[in-house]
Amino acid sequence: MPRECSRNSPFAGQSDHFLQYSVVAYPDSSVPPGRLSMIRLLHVLAGILLCTAGSHFPLACTPTDETPGTAAVELTAGTWKDVETLVAKHRGKVVIVDVWSTSCAPCMQEFPGLVKLHQEHGKDVICVSFNVDYVGIPNKPADFYRPRVETFLKKQKATFVNLLSTQDSDAFFAARELSSIPAVYVYGRDGQLAKRFDESLLQDGEEEAFTYAADVTPFVKKLIETR
Repeated sequence: MPRECSRNSPFAGQSDHFLQYSVVAYPDSSVPPGRLSMIRLLHVLAGILLCTAGSHFPLACTPTDETPGTAAVELTAGTWKDVETLVAKHRGKVVIVDVWSTSCAPCMQEFPGLVKLHQEHGKDVICVSFNVDYVGIPNKPADFYRPRVETFLKKQKATFVNLLSTQDSDAFFAARELSSIPAVYVYGRDGQLAKRFDESLLQDGEEEAFTYAADVTPFVKKLIETR
């Protein structure tokens, strides 16, 4: 894991300290100029090594958000046509499309279920998150919502396809005949819609119409097993 020096680390700023020490311990009058420059350089390098040698000085450094070899979280502006293109492109795999918004608490509560499917069944499924934060306000285009959407996605480690809808949410809901979110579209290996999980599945006495744990994930697993 890449590391960066912490400002609060007991080793932070050590390179400056060693540089100052070289000047005091070896006055210019007593050491030849060439040798003095070399001594200073060695002390500066020693300070840098103290910070970068995280395995020997764990308190000196703190981990960053990214890990070598792992995919970065990306968010791309797009429309439902991009989803349809992805589904067609990945025939032979199960495709899960999660329609969500940062203003929808149940959406964010269930989102980790999508991440878990990607992590555990990435060879058999394609996970897609489709964000509908954009509501069509003229002075707030889709990219206005990008920072908060990206923040959530990074926190969730959503390293799959993430789309930020450029169609306002009301128009999207009308076009998809969708009354509310969260909603999850599951496409079979043949590229056809196998099931849509949405509010219409709400049963009397139930608080949620569906969850990943009880509904979406078991359904996806059955499709994976079907060849």
